[in-house]
Amino acid sequence: MKTSTLKKVHKCAAVCAFLLIATFFTSTVVAELWGDLAIVTQVKQSILACVLLLVLAMMATGISAKKLYKAKAKGVFAKKELRMKIAATNGVIILIPAAYFLATWSAIGQFDQVFWTVQIIELVAGFTNAVLIGLNIRDGIRLGRTRPTTNAV
Repeated sequence: MKTSTLKKVHKCAAVCAFLLIATFFTSTVVAELWGDLAIVTQVKQSILACVLLLVLAMMATGISAKKLYKAKAKGVFAKKELRMKIAATNGVIILIPAAYFLATWSAIGQFDQVFWTVQIIELVAGFTNAVLIGLNIRDGIRLGRTRPTTNAV
């Protein structure tokens, strides 16, 4: 795959991941502040249904980064790599299980203290991932401005 195409895939996947996380976060907050429990349930079901898209976007971002930057990461690249590792770990350990848990409990009407505690944890973890990926996008844009692009195969 050409480098220019790989860069486009990388950018698109990163932006998709960011937008999905931002959408999950925003829809949850809006549903919980202004919706009823039926809306909260619908949002939790929708998030669970879309988690696979987020996982695929995160994987595409990571794989394309590895293909683009094969050398040992240094400087800004090392920071971006560390952020992605934290975001991926956060997703696997907290966000995916929380999405499943919240969708399951909301579907049976189990809106107790445990549900709301997990919801708060999910919001903090989701916000953290949005910030990490947002910083990576910002740094990627800055790198794109300062580095000449190549069209190597």
